[in-house]
Amino acid sequence: MKKTFQIAAALLCAFSMAGCSVRNDQEPVQMDFFAMDTYMTFTAYGDGAEQALAQAEEEIRKLESEWSVTDESSEIWAVNHSGGEPVALDSETAQIVRFALDMAEETDGALDPTIYPVLEAWGFTTDENRIPGEEEIQTLLANTGYEKVELNGSQITLRPGMEIDLGAVGKGYAGDVVAALVEEAGITSALLDIGGNIQAVGSRPDGTDWRLGIRSPYGEGTIGALSVSDCAVVTSGNYERYFIGEDGKRYGHIIDPATGHPVDNGLASVTIIADEGKMGDALSTSMFVKGLDQAQEYWRAHQDFDMIIITEDGRVYLTENLENRFVLSESYGNLEVHVISS
Repeated sequence: MKKTFQIAAALLCAFSMAGCSVRNDQEPVQMDFFAMDTYMTFTAYGDGAEQALAQAEEEIRKLESEWSVTDESSEIWAVNHSGGEPVALDSETAQIVRFALDMAEETDGALDPTIYPVLEAWGFTTDENRIPGEEEIQTLLANTGYEKVELNGSQITLRPGMEIDLGAVGKGYAGDVVAALVEEAGITSALLDIGGNIQAVGSRPDGTDWRLGIRSPYGEGTIGALSVSDCAVVTSGNYERYFIGEDGKRYGHIIDPATGHPVDNGLASVTIIADEGKMGDALSTSMFVKGLDQAQEYWRAHQDFDMIIITEDGRVYLTENLENRFVLSESYGNLEVHVISS
């Protein structure tokens, strides 16, 4: 099987402090490290920034140890190997599991934390990609379904054969946690890049918006620039991790829980701008699964987030609040831009 595997250090192209032209007396403190199976870059300004970022890294590693599906000492490992017996969770882990289940219900299953065994069958968790047979997929799907998870307070029970994975919400939830830590330390200007999940704390030190480059799903470079302050920006797309099967077809890592197959609906990427990282994380995945029409319907019904959808055939759709905050880069200036209005 011919295999192509790409992992971007960030789904959103990293901002450049030089490119941002920040003019003030504050020097940025930057910390780079690897955690949650991705590279992270934390940048902050102000007194106490170095200590605040060190605490943020420590918290990230703590959460990783609790939520990992491969660490045999993690709570999620214990849940997935419980054989149907109830497992008591830490209160924070119970909170994120509850959030994942609530968002699964809210999105009609477009987000489903129980899809992990199917993802594993396609090899996206092992780097040993393959195309599973339809019978195997259907057998695995029989052991999925967020509605089958029993969560009573901090006690969770999975049916035998079921597994959960917090990958679709974990980085976003962690971003909210560490952003709060940084703010509690008195930092009012920071940008936390959690493997492509961008958590903006406040604005730039000069009071203007952060200017983020949105990575092109068609190749190298950025497709445009987005101006934001004090929010989370999360992008999902199948251009990040994929493989080419023996049939010559490209298979991306975002699985449709309804079919057990990689999503193939004409979307190249979905970027969500939300107040909370966990919401951005959950919606970027679920809106990608839903596709263009259903994603627009969902936004019109909620309107508590903003969204940029890029299609494989070169169209860009953005919600009306972003009309003056997103600008295509020069090399992509010929793309069709459509405004999603309420």
